[in-house]
Amino acid sequence: MSQSLADLINADGVPVGLRMWLKSSAYTQRLLLGASGDPWVSASQYLAYFSQAQGLLKPDVAVIEVGELFDSWLSRNPEFKPEMVGKRKLSYPLRKLLEQPQPRALLAEVVEAVLAHLRGQKPLVLAMPSPRHWLQHANTLAGREAIDVDSDSIEDSAMYIADLARAVSVYEVGGLLFEEAVGDQSSEPIDLELYRPIINVAKHYRWPLAVRLGDAAVVSNIALSEIEVLISESGLERSGMAQGVNVSATLWSNDALPPLKANQFYFAEVPRDERPEHVLDCLARVRT
Repeated sequence: MSQSLADLINADGVPVGLRMWLKSSAYTQRLLLGASGDPWVSASQYLAYFSQAQGLLKPDVAVIEVGELFDSWLSRNPEFKPEMVGKRKLSYPLRKLLEQPQPRALLAEVVEAVLAHLRGQKPLVLAMPSPRHWLQHANTLAGREAIDVDSDSIEDSAMYIADLARAVSVYEVGGLLFEEAVGDQSSEPIDLELYRPIINVAKHYRWPLAVRLGDAAVVSNIALSEIEVLISESGLERSGMAQGVNVSATLWSNDALPPLKANQFYFAEVPRDERPEHVLDCLARVRT
């Protein structure tokens, strides 16, 4: 029986057994595979990389970066890019990318292999760009720059991502994480109601849903209350929800970390070129 992210959070939204959530793929790929290494060529190659990375950092939550899988596939299949601009609709590049059978099949193989490796010892979370973020990213990959994102396009993107999530519903996924773009200076707050297709899929399969905010604010509405985990720079004051406090800017500089409240845990992204000894020292400081 595989663990769920819900096993690390009690009914009041208080983390139990979750102190530090790491985002480490850029760092571990550089360290273990080299500057140009790609773990996504096959499920067996990914598992070899993943098992080494887990043994190195021993994170509380196991994470598969789904967006990186699709980026890797596209980089190895550049002839597909012209197909992403067949229509003017903003959500079309993402739709065409996510419906491709080869990366979908690889994702299923990777999830199955990783779950067998974990043996239920920790939850497996699928991390993806948020609908807003992935919409922008896919258009950039397709050669479209400076697009004006609209609500309909975000909702369409959420629908395509929800369909991708359904494709791995036969596996005991422990939760979903959606990440907004870091450095997004949009003046409009994030409206999670536009992500309703994803929220509904997560509810249907009983997958805890986590959202990592970028620099934009978030609309306080019903959709926000349906998120189990919210990760932000400072930790928002909301009851009944586990909150990750992003300490990426302070942890690696040895600055004092903010004290955690009852429903909070630390979140940190490991810098790609950080020294291994320093990373382990910093993580040991958090865990003591």
